[in-house]
Amino acid sequence: MNTLDDCREAIDTIDNEVLELLNKRMKVVERVGEIKSDSGGAIYRPEREKAIIKRLTEASIKSGGLLNENAIEAIFLELFAVSRNLELPERIAFLGPEGSFTHQAAESRFGAMSDYMSLVSIESVFKTLEAKRAKFGVVPIENSRDGIVGETLDLLSRSSVKIVAELYMPIHMSFATKAKKLEGITKIYSKDKGFGQCREFLSEHGFENVEQIPVESTAKAAILASEDENSAAICSHIAAKLYGVPTMFDDVQDDIGSQTRFFILSDFKNAISDDDKTSILVRLKDAAHPGSLVHFLQDFDDESINLSKIESRPSKDKGGFGYWFYIDFYGHIDEEKIQKVLSKHTDEVTWLGSYVKGENIEV
Repeated sequence: MNTLDDCREAIDTIDNEVLELLNKRMKVVERVGEIKSDSGGAIYRPEREKAIIKRLTEASIKSGGLLNENAIEAIFLELFAVSRNLELPERIAFLGPEGSFTHQAAESRFGAMSDYMSLVSIESVFKTLEAKRAKFGVVPIENSRDGIVGETLDLLSRSSVKIVAELYMPIHMSFATKAKKLEGITKIYSKDKGFGQCREFLSEHGFENVEQIPVESTAKAAILASEDENSAAICSHIAAKLYGVPTMFDDVQDDIGSQTRFFILSDFKNAISDDDKTSILVRLKDAAHPGSLVHFLQDFDDESINLSKIESRPSKDKGGFGYWFYIDFYGHIDEEKIQKVLSKHTDEVTWLGSYVKGENIEV
């Protein structure tokens, strides 16, 4: 390949070969869908997808390929989404509006082909899943800066839906505007927290005296900025793209390491993988008795089960202050040692889901 035309011709040939192989893959996927339809098997298998990405990453490294794990994941997550929609069209409910970070999280796992339902509240997502109007739901559970999302925990405590996956997504705020120059911007829209998370950027670019207008979401900010060339929005990248507002600056947030953890919810149980996490809800019978929580946790320590999170929430029972505990630990509910612990507390523990552990991105 001596010329640019030679390179382009080679790429066209390879693209044709890739397309032929993809079509072969989809034929197999189609058959998988038929088998799952007959057996009632789950379409979304996070543990299987993670295993494929791991295997392909190792193969790429071994062969000296240019694609690293992030690149392989980006390509194959979209391929998986297309495959699942061939097996069975998916409807995904998420905490809206369109262009929100939850929407961005949903698309990162279910791709552009899926049917998305933007809902106004976390409770609406749960109700939609319980009524079988959607197969999956995506909701935030915690943020590295603002902590736990109490509404999600409270709804999990009384819902029949289960956690089937988790994902951690870095929160990148963009500064989007149709203005040609910064001097032409007379107002900036964002959610109130958006302004708080970008104070350094606003100060550095002389926006302290520009009118800052809080709105209900960063997606709404992008909509308003799309309608006024003298305005700007601090919003997600997906919102700016969705509503046609050019991004002038990326990563304008003060805390570059900020990320949000999301739960993917559905109505099935995952198979065991070699890298699972389980979430439970604990209501101790003898909560008022000294050391009751310590004794409960000691059972986990005795079996060398590592806890990754414990969070208390008001029980909202009548008759004073009471608490229950939300706990994450490593392992799957069907593992023998975990069953050994939980069998001692049958009436105190509610299983919320076992799922492949997401990657907590260190920045």
